[in-house]
Amino acid sequence: MQDLPPEVLRFLLASRYCEVDRLLDIAGQLFCASAPGWARVQAICDWVHSNVTFGYHFASSTKTALDVYTERQGVCRDFQHLAIAFCRCMNIPARYATGYLGDIGVPLVPPMDFSAWFEVYLQDRWWTFDARNNQPRIGRVLMATGRDAADVAMTTSFGTTLLTSFMVVAEEVASSC
Repeated sequence: MQDLPPEVLRFLLASRYCEVDRLLDIAGQLFCASAPGWARVQAICDWVHSNVTFGYHFASSTKTALDVYTERQGVCRDFQHLAIAFCRCMNIPARYATGYLGDIGVPLVPPMDFSAWFEVYLQDRWWTFDARNNQPRIGRVLMATGRDAADVAMTTSFGTTLLTSFMVVAEEVASSC
C-alpha cells in the first residue's frame, strides 16, 4: 500500500455504487484464500461472472454492489461495481471504465451497446478486467474512467428522457505491419 502512487489511493475507497465497508467481510470470506494480485482479481471476476445473471430488464439507476450481491442479477455496470467493491475490499485499487465493447472476434449479437468494465492497479500500471464477459476481448473503445458509474455516466439527463435508439458498430482494421 505504501508504494502506491497518491493518485491511485482514491480507488481503494468506498464510492456511491461500491460499498466497500458493507462488503468487507463477504469479500474476505470469498477471496482471502486466493493468491494475491492477478490471481485474486481473476478469482473475483470468476465468482461474479458465475454468480450474477445478466439481463437488460435488471437495470436500475440505484442498484449498488451490495444489491447485486444480494439479488445476483444486473447489467454490465452492476457486474463491474461488485467486482470493483470486492477488489477494493481486498486492498486492490480498482476503477470503473465505460465505453464501447466491440464485437470483433465474438459472435455478433446486435445491437451493440455501451459497455462497462473495470481496471485494477497492479505492478505499476492499470490492467483491464471484465466480470460480465470474463474473457479477453479486442476492440474496446474507452470513453472514461472513474470511481464508479456516478463519476462517468454515459448520459446525464435533467428530467424525463426517452432513448428511442442507438447503434454502435465496431470493425476490425487490417494491420499495416
